[in-house]
Amino acid sequence: MVEGHPPWWRRDIHADRRPALLARGRIKAALRRWFEARDFIEVEAAILQVSPGNETHLHGFATALIDDAEGVHPYYLHTSPEFAAKKLLAAGESRIFDFARVFRNRERTALHHPEFTMLEWYRAGEDYDALMADAAALLAEAARTAGASQLHWRGLVADPFAEPERLTLHDAFVRYAGIDLLATIAENGATDREALAAAALAANIRLAGDDSWSDIFSRVLSEKIEPHLGRGCATILCEYPISEAALARPKPGDPRVAERFELYACGVELANAFGELTDPAEQRRRFEADMDEKQRIYGERYPLDEDFLTALDAMPPASGIALGFDRLVMLCTGARRIEDVLWTPVAEPGRTRR
Repeated sequence: MVEGHPPWWRRDIHADRRPALLARGRIKAALRRWFEARDFIEVEAAILQVSPGNETHLHGFATALIDDAEGVHPYYLHTSPEFAAKKLLAAGESRIFDFARVFRNRERTALHHPEFTMLEWYRAGEDYDALMADAAALLAEAARTAGASQLHWRGLVADPFAEPERLTLHDAFVRYAGIDLLATIAENGATDREALAAAALAANIRLAGDDSWSDIFSRVLSEKIEPHLGRGCATILCEYPISEAALARPKPGDPRVAERFELYACGVELANAFGELTDPAEQRRRFEADMDEKQRIYGERYPLDEDFLTALDAMPPASGIALGFDRLVMLCTGARRIEDVLWTPVAEPGRTRR
């Protein structure tokens, strides 16, 4: 008797999944060759870290490091190789990439898995426009390797060989929600919650009384904007509000927005990129604000990686991007869910089989 999906290791199930899994290997090999041809060095970030990351809605897996001399120390499985990669930039590396196994708790959907592969790469001394070109080239390379003329997801298609559309968050909010996003952001980056709430309600977005400006922004983005992105061709959604900058630096000439972009295809977010912030004091302020918000929403907070904040002082100007490799394989192979392109998916709790 089987509850839920039949086990992935059943021979008939594995036979159905195997073509996509073999394509996964070919795509990884092709992308590795692409990076090596451009003088990138492949690195391997340690998975155990003192902090899993400090963004409000990212949830880590906790563990412990036992030292016979000093006792038990809390550690986490990383949610991204970002902190370690930036330490390597501080150490003097200039072009690096990592096919990193990463771990995120509270995430399991057709597009999410608690353990997955993130392809992350960095360019020291280059701006994030270079990453936009990289992302477009890698889409084409992955599709070509898989023998796919189009990317597919739930009835939507995108041409992986077409030039991606470049769209700012401001223009996207105006086009798809009728909201002037920048009118709710002051020159110093302060946000006007009531102004955005009124605009969202006018766009028929349901809100809760305790929704923050960031909550409303995310709700409009997911309900009104994202379903339209990456149709026909990929979309590069750029210039995020500075309050949503995470680890990105402000855009020169407009402190209301950050050098951050996300890549979408077929309505699916594939990658998140930053012109990297290298100001440790500002990064600490953002981390602490995010942890305060995590404490308010989820009742927990994560420690800061003090070694990372120290390394930022020695890090050169750089740009970096994280791409969901499994999602890319899904779109190239027409897979229905992320588990179809994972060799051994993580077992679901509560599933019983006999």
